[in-house]
Amino acid sequence: MRNLDPVRAKWIRVRVGVLSGLMAVGLGVVVSTAFRVQVEDAAPWRALAEKQRQRRLHVQPKRGSIVDRNGVSLAVSIEVPSASIDVGELIRGIEMPGDQESFLRESARMLSKTLTLDEVELFAKMQGRPRFLWLKRRITSEETAALRQLGDPKRHTRPIRGIAIDGEGQRYYPARELGSNLLGFVAPDGFGKEGIELSLDEELRGKPEEVKGLRDRSGRLIFAEGTTDERTLQGADVVLSIDSAIQHVAQRELDAAMRTYETKGASLVMIDPATGEVLAMASSPGYNPNDYGTSDPEARRNRALVDRFEPGSTMKVFTVAGALAAGTLKPVDPIFCERGIYQLGSVTIHDTHVSEWLTPTQVLAKSSNIGALKIGLGLGEAGLYSTLRRFGFGESTGLGLPGESSGVLRPKARPWFEVETANASFGQGIGITTMQLAMAMGAIANHGKLLEPILVKKMTDSAGKILRESHPRVRQQAVPGHVARMVADMLVAVTEPGGTGVEAAVPGFRVAGKTATAQKVDPLTGKYAADKFTASFMGFVPAERPRLVVAIVLDEPMIGRYGGDLAGPVFRRVAESTLRYLGVTPTASTPRIAEVKQGDDPAGAALAGMRPPSVDPNSSTGLPVEPVPAGTPSVEVPNTTRLLARQAVISLTQAGFVPRVEGIGRIVRQLPAPGTLAPKGTTVRLVLEPPS
Repeated sequence: MRNLDPVRAKWIRVRVGVLSGLMAVGLGVVVSTAFRVQVEDAAPWRALAEKQRQRRLHVQPKRGSIVDRNGVSLAVSIEVPSASIDVGELIRGIEMPGDQESFLRESARMLSKTLTLDEVELFAKMQGRPRFLWLKRRITSEETAALRQLGDPKRHTRPIRGIAIDGEGQRYYPARELGSNLLGFVAPDGFGKEGIELSLDEELRGKPEEVKGLRDRSGRLIFAEGTTDERTLQGADVVLSIDSAIQHVAQRELDAAMRTYETKGASLVMIDPATGEVLAMASSPGYNPNDYGTSDPEARRNRALVDRFEPGSTMKVFTVAGALAAGTLKPVDPIFCERGIYQLGSVTIHDTHVSEWLTPTQVLAKSSNIGALKIGLGLGEAGLYSTLRRFGFGESTGLGLPGESSGVLRPKARPWFEVETANASFGQGIGITTMQLAMAMGAIANHGKLLEPILVKKMTDSAGKILRESHPRVRQQAVPGHVARMVADMLVAVTEPGGTGVEAAVPGFRVAGKTATAQKVDPLTGKYAADKFTASFMGFVPAERPRLVVAIVLDEPMIGRYGGDLAGPVFRRVAESTLRYLGVTPTASTPRIAEVKQGDDPAGAALAGMRPPSVDPNSSTGLPVEPVPAGTPSVEVPNTTRLLARQAVISLTQAGFVPRVEGIGRIVRQLPAPGTLAPKGTTVRLVLEPPS
């Protein structure tokens, strides 16, 4: 600058100074900003950086399983492949829009051909360039292999990139139709629909887990941290009280009855009266939850809980029980049944079996409407209403399944008229469900205690820890224990000769039950239809120590109408198979109706004028001998205890007796005893037991 003009050199120095000052100020601003960003405001900027660098993936846990009381799987979740595509990745590297459009169209053609999709619809979806697009969910293994080939660069010069095949949970029901109306199903969105799948949906789905990871250059997730608790990756497992073997028998017999009698529908509930556990709950028609989309909504309804019906004569059991408990009726009170026709105001009430004087036992055995209404009127409107409420009618059973009906029982605020009380005493004008009927009958079998039904025995997590467990719980004492035992003894007459439920008798066991045949109301006219009926039967067995309570309802049978003829055989077959499955051996005992009568109550025998069965006083078991007509000549009963069963049958037949074999194995006891004088035609019971 020595050779420069001093003035020019001065301005150069000024400009350099100004420029240096500006650079110093700029550097100061940069350093200050860096200090503020990295030191003073470090926390929010660090969070932003982490947010850009990390991804959070919400992992949906595997849906829990549903098993029966023995651990047999009823509903499980399996992994099936589903295909998606990243269209942005598919066209990456293709710059020209025209080339992109052409490649998208070609890819849509190949994908639609491989997955059997609509090409036009798929291309329209891909034109939006989404980073995630479902191609097809739940694809087959062949489709999976074909998709992998489309993305193989060795097979194609321009492979289809961005295809992802991921496992997706799908609900599978190994037993197909078994218990379908009870279990429900799971929709493609993973939420339960109907039945157990809906009522316990939150527990079965579990709690979604948030998994943190890092994103690579392409945005793909690289897991940096594992899950904190493996149990969060699976929903709770549910153990039902249902026994799949018993459920199979119940559903098989119910379906057979529906086909045989051409019914509109049918339902069956079986419970353990001592615990309230539901052993079987069947509805017919059913459906396959693996393919629920093709089923009729009517077939998916759980009729045992949702459908309410007028019970008819089964209500006579609870009317009699309430009257005995209230003291308005004694076990041997004679009731005049008006020879089958009774006028109550402007209403005429008829009996199917014309009778004059009947005891309460005979009212049940012959199913007399007139006898029941007189008992109900004697109990009174308030007393009858209170009795039905104590047996659980008019309110939900507390099972917890969706859609359960509470039935129809008029509010307490409005009293029943006399004709309404009369109708309710034999099951008209009220509505109940099959589940309510089974639980109420269970109260008779369980010393008058009305229990809460148990369907879910327990829930456990994936580690086996019990999250919830059910125990028997008494809702209320419906009637005193001695009254329940008395009514149970009376109900045995229903299934003995002369009763309306002889078709429900189980060989080797005393069965307490009640039949019903109820007319249905025509919704168009509001009157009882002449050709539409509900046939039902409820009962428990063995009568002395009940193991099973079964309620069966057949809706609108076209062939036949009477509950004893239609529902009774279903009860017999289901009960017989279940008792055999549970290992309950046939045993018979003395009819205990003698404990509740004073004098000669012919209902304890075969009714209709026959004399009561005789009992061998020397027998420790007290097995009853079948009645025979009076005046039949007596002969000596041969000794068969040392013979084979076949030889014993031949010997008794030749002597004029009717052999009845009970059990298997060797003959250990016969009744009447050998050498006893008995009329010809007497039934001789041969009790067989397996050798020790």
